[in-house]
Amino acid sequence: MSTYGLSPEKQEGHFAPSPINYRPPFPKSYRPKIGVIGAGGIAGSHLANYRTLGLDIAAICDINPAAATARRDEFFPQARVTVNYRDILDDPTIAVVDITLHPKDRVLIVREAIEAGKHVLSQKPFVLDLAEGRELVKLAERANVRLAVNQNGRWAPHFSYLRQAVAGGVIGDVISVDFAACWDHTWIKGKPAFENIHHVVLYDFAIHWFDILTCFLAGRRAESVFAQVAAFPGQAYTPPSQASVCVSYPGALARMGFNAHTLFGEEDSTTIIGSKGLLRARGPSLNEQSRVDIFTAEGVASAELEGDWFTNGFQGSMGELLCAIEENREPYHSAANNLASLELCFAALASADSGQPVIL
Repeated sequence: MSTYGLSPEKQEGHFAPSPINYRPPFPKSYRPKIGVIGAGGIAGSHLANYRTLGLDIAAICDINPAAATARRDEFFPQARVTVNYRDILDDPTIAVVDITLHPKDRVLIVREAIEAGKHVLSQKPFVLDLAEGRELVKLAERANVRLAVNQNGRWAPHFSYLRQAVAGGVIGDVISVDFAACWDHTWIKGKPAFENIHHVVLYDFAIHWFDILTCFLAGRRAESVFAQVAAFPGQAYTPPSQASVCVSYPGALARMGFNAHTLFGEEDSTTIIGSKGLLRARGPSLNEQSRVDIFTAEGVASAELEGDWFTNGFQGSMGELLCAIEENREPYHSAANNLASLELCFAALASADSGQPVIL
């Protein structure tokens, strides 16, 4: 096993890490009928994992009936197809709705779903405006329904293990977090829904990293955010493909580096340093992270992980919402909890535009 980053006098001891259940949660018996609104690209990942879990998808809606029908035929042949989302909201047998649309089109439907008494899983980023997000949170509280955000990265095997190891005090108090993500995002070329997002890296993609950072530093409020973006001549798409972010916390710093135009040699890594040790995850992509290395005074340990982001993540996001409904509690990825992640994200966008740090 590699012991990179550990001084020679501390490389000898190896220990078995305490077990951590990083796998997706799933309810004991709650199996509601679910309606899916939006049958676009990401809906395929949702439905594939819902089929694996044996969930009851009762209806699929899209303004393009061919898209909804294709999703139905591929994943849930018994589901009905509709082009009007209100058909799902008006169905008293459907208790949960998964809304996969983009934010601009989604907020009104989230509002109406809450008012119809449905529990909601909203695609990320949750809203375009924090005030709007707070209003939806209050509306859900008054309606006594659960409103969760599909921050599926929380259940990616490596992120799930890391956040629980941090919460369990494995490395003491967190003093720094470093993310480095180098991947090929050129698939957005020619897709206006993504190419028209100027900050597609910081907003549509990095929201996962802002979100998991708030998990690693739970209970601490960020003080400032400084972000920069850059495009280079000849890149395949219009929005800036590179970004860096520095987030300052009381007693801690977090740094993020993104290169979304890595055509060869993709890699994704996370390093968390605490007062009593270090945690590191590294893999060839954000989806493939099969090990977490642990460095403490005890020595070195490695936790071998199973699964991947697009499986564990999507299963965990819906599974946790169903568990929360079953147990009559707030979901871990509640909209209220997600507002802190959005605050970091929006501050980064403002900083990148102004060239100045944003004080929170």
